Amino acid sequence: MAAWRLLDYVFICFFIVNLGFITYIVDLEQLTIPDYQKFLVDHKYPLWPPKWGVDLVHSYAKTFDPVLLARPVWWKVTIWVDALYFGPFYALAIYAFINKKNWIKTPAIIWATAMVINVSVILAEETWGPHATPNLPVVLALNAPWLTFPFLMLARLCIPETPFGKSTGSKAKAH
Repeated sequence: MAAWRLLDYVFICFFIVNLGFITYIVDLEQLTIPDYQKFLVDHKYPLWPPKWGVDLVHSYAKTFDPVLLARPVWWKVTIWVDALYFGPFYALAIYAFINKKNWIKTPAIIWATAMVINVSVILAEETWGPHATPNLPVVLALNAPWLTFPFLMLARLCIPETPFGKSTGSKAKAH
């Protein structure tokens, strides 16, 4: 069980990074600046994310990840999923993993499945699409956690029947 708990702490760190940086800075930039070409003309920064976050995303995209600047509709849909579903999930998951709440099992399985689908679609674009990356090894390496963590999550939550042990919040019925 100690190995599972160690993995829980790794998940908590992953959730914190996703909630505090990836979802609401990196991804939100692509919603608050819907047209990169227009941004190049007027250089009007949104209220959020902060200027340094916008500049970081644009620098990374210019060097490694052109789909982030192209912003096709399907891409924006994945970003909305991240902002509206994954972000709140990360907040709940942080709480659930810290406090060993078994109710996170079903939402986490849904998250893991959705994440694998989203990342698979994105990596297909990165590899073969019209906005393919010129630096595939770097982009694959940077996206690897979002394929690896969902499978680790499935193992963590599906192998034990109750991932965090028996619930202490309710008493067992007497027969």
